[in-house]
Amino acid sequence: MTDTHSPGVLDAPDPRRWLALFVLLIANFMNLIDVTIVNVALPSMRDNLGATDSQIEWVVAAYILAFALGLLPFGRLGDIFGRTRLFLIGVMSFTVASALCGLAPNIEFLIVARVIQGLAGAMMTPQVLAIATVTFPPHERGQAFSLFGLSAGLASVCGPILGGILVSANLFGMDWQPIFLVNIPIGIAAVIAGWLLIPRLPGHPGLKNDFVGIVLFGVAILAIVFPIIEGRAFGWPLWAFGMIAAGFGFMAAFVGWTRGRARAGEPQLLNFDLITNRQFMFGAFVTTVFASGIPGMFMVISLLLQSGFDLTPLQSGLTNTPFSVGVLIASAIAGRFGSRYLRGRLATSGALLVLGIGWLRLYLAGVTETIDQLAFLAPLLIAGIGLGLGFSSLFQLVLANVPRRDAGAGSGALQAFQQVGGALGVAFIGQIFFGRLSGNLAASQGAGPAFAEAAALALWYQVVCFGLVLALAFVFRPFQNQPQGHASGAVPAEA
Repeated sequence: MTDTHSPGVLDAPDPRRWLALFVLLIANFMNLIDVTIVNVALPSMRDNLGATDSQIEWVVAAYILAFALGLLPFGRLGDIFGRTRLFLIGVMSFTVASALCGLAPNIEFLIVARVIQGLAGAMMTPQVLAIATVTFPPHERGQAFSLFGLSAGLASVCGPILGGILVSANLFGMDWQPIFLVNIPIGIAAVIAGWLLIPRLPGHPGLKNDFVGIVLFGVAILAIVFPIIEGRAFGWPLWAFGMIAAGFGFMAAFVGWTRGRARAGEPQLLNFDLITNRQFMFGAFVTTVFASGIPGMFMVISLLLQSGFDLTPLQSGLTNTPFSVGVLIASAIAGRFGSRYLRGRLATSGALLVLGIGWLRLYLAGVTETIDQLAFLAPLLIAGIGLGLGFSSLFQLVLANVPRRDAGAGSGALQAFQQVGGALGVAFIGQIFFGRLSGNLAASQGAGPAFAEAAALALWYQVVCFGLVLALAFVFRPFQNQPQGHASGAVPAEA
């Protein structure tokens, strides 16, 4: 194995670096596809495990939340213990967690397994780009990193279709379980190949992690998200509002703790320089709003199509596919713009998302006893193009005013805010959708109209969120701290 003697770059390019990159791509693909593949299986899980509405929300939110809370501390642990080591542990843990998910005997076990899976995903994800950064010489990095974008696009396209095929096939009578069990042979192969091919990148044991900050931040987010998901089921008791208030209190304590660590020169979970950077925090807010719109939307659409109108999981997955195709198309186009027209691209993204989702919401508001799958094609394609156009420009806009020394921390923090936004979105959209659905069904509406009307109401959340992104796109200040070419949300600069 090739060793490194500095935190920067390998002494000489490893001859197996392209094979190592393939292993990194496979692991990253396995993690990314898991996000989309689960949505298609939610109705089957609900029926098979007898899950409540809030428990189905937790199947999605638990993974996103655990992933969000693990990104920053595990990124730091990779620096301390070695990125290759933590990557392999993460892939192994993700594989084990996938087996636990697939073998879950009840919904409670599945939710716990999803938490473990999210933490494992957070363990391996920060290491992937960091390993690639130091494994490839500068002149090869552009080509190598372009493959990450391609794999992400393919994962978004393949996820709904593969999920639909696996659930519809009902292999060995296992219903939804194969969507998780399929990760086991892939994960085992990735661990073995990674052990043999990926250069050993030594850690820096002298570095420290901010464990108190991790606990404060984690408790704050959980205290806010938990009552939003569970509050409706309990009739919004006083403790739910108390937890939300306590969550904001813990967040204030986190900021105070981080300030003290910064003054003492100790490492912080989130660099205090970023917390005091108003433009970065504004961008983090926009990122959270932007990211909150999508995960919950596809939870609602999958339940609408399968539980409301009896479509098969495969039909549901194919109906959702135009969105993923739009993301793939836009990602390919956005790469040609580089760092040009960022505010205009973000505004265009918001406009396309409002147009596409608003169009879909208008169609669902008029649905009665039957639903037309082709009616989803154009709205979802437009919305997918909007999403693909938005994320790259948003990350570059936010990081453009972050000093280069904080670029890696800023990129990692934005990814964490992105995931927190996804969890909050699932919670808010679930509140709207399931609350209206239960009322519709109690009023003896047919299943189809009841689901369609509830979904149309829930999609207002996305319309408002992306409309806000459209309005805020022009509030970003011009670049101040560095040339545009150095602002990128795709590649952490911490290596």
